[in-house]
Amino acid sequence: MKILVVSDTHGRDENFEQAVMQETPFDMLIHCGDVEGREIFIEALTECPCHIVSGNNDFFSDLPREEIVEAGNNRIFVTHGHYYGVSMDITGVIDEAKDRGCNAVFFGHTHKPLLETIDGVLALNPGSLTYPRQRGRRPSYAIVNLDQTGHLTAELKYL
Repeated sequence: MKILVVSDTHGRDENFEQAVMQETPFDMLIHCGDVEGREIFIEALTECPCHIVSGNNDFFSDLPREEIVEAGNNRIFVTHGHYYGVSMDITGVIDEAKDRGCNAVFFGHTHKPLLETIDGVLALNPGSLTYPRQRGRRPSYAIVNLDQTGHLTAELKYL
């Protein structure tokens, strides 16, 4: 199983479309928030199961604040991250994932890609396809693969 993970597209579709075209085919899309009203377009473009949570800029959205996604034998806590203070420290979001029985947490908000395993939890921030903030400011996303045993591996990718 191949999962495309994105965040912080902020209503701008060009780089998102490029990432989708580069990574097709994939089996699932996870968007970690700040879609700014583009969820119907995102779902139509990807033509696969989509899990999209709301971000701090998704005003008046009906999107869920967070979600637990089951993939193989994995439980993935998906959140934008702003409620957990991820701009300062990711300990809170890691603890929340563990409290919910999740072995992975996918989040956004900082616009900076991150891939790290902490306390047995895979922490993944795909960065931002629209407004990257890391050194070099390259638009980024992530690909997560599940092997036949259900083991998760992730890779950060850049446009």
